[in-house]
Amino acid sequence: MRAAAPFQRDREEQREKVAFSILPSDLQRKVRVRRAANLILFVVDASWSMAVAERMSATKGAILSLLTDAYQRRDRVGLIVFQKDRAITVLPPTNSVQLAQRALTDIPVGGKTPLSAGLHLAYEIFRKEKVLHPDVLPLLILLTDGAGNVSMGDLPPQEEALRMADRIQEADIRSVVINMEHAAFDQGLAQNLAEHLGGPCYTLHKLKAEHLYQAVRSELDDNHGAA
Repeated sequence: MRAAAPFQRDREEQREKVAFSILPSDLQRKVRVRRAANLILFVVDASWSMAVAERMSATKGAILSLLTDAYQRRDRVGLIVFQKDRAITVLPPTNSVQLAQRALTDIPVGGKTPLSAGLHLAYEIFRKEKVLHPDVLPLLILLTDGAGNVSMGDLPPQEEALRMADRIQEADIRSVVINMEHAAFDQGLAQNLAEHLGGPCYTLHKLKAEHLYQAVRSELDDNHGAA
């Protein structure tokens, strides 16, 4: 009735038969806009390097910060690490701070860098989550220098990783690369990987939990996540 009220003078013909004219165009219904949930999956190079302790500390802190506000946002966070000859899911997707704190206590580090294995495991987790939760918005946060030296198959490690990155982009998975290479030794591998993933490549001059958290939060805000 409220929508029809301003048009009553223009509907004199209809009002010859009714006291108040309502047309189909006046009919309205409430539409509940539901915010789609983000699934933020950290994929972290845990192979041996001088920065591995700093990298893990920042990642753990960022995960716990994101989980603190995950309940209201309906977001979930997970963590994959890759080292030696494999990738493992340290933290399956969750919005539980308690589960995360237990899972993040002891993370294996050291060894070689199976980059493509980490990307493949992330792809599989996102694929399965999309089946269970079709409206989920995936976001991959990859902490790496972009250099892989272990293959899953017969391809050279770097070529295999780039092909896996192409596959992730083709699946419409948003990605952000955090370049872990020291500026003095950077050969552009992380940037090249980001281009294959179709996402930005950031270098955090001081890898602290708050800086990593803000980078992820900014990416989420830029993509809104409303449905």
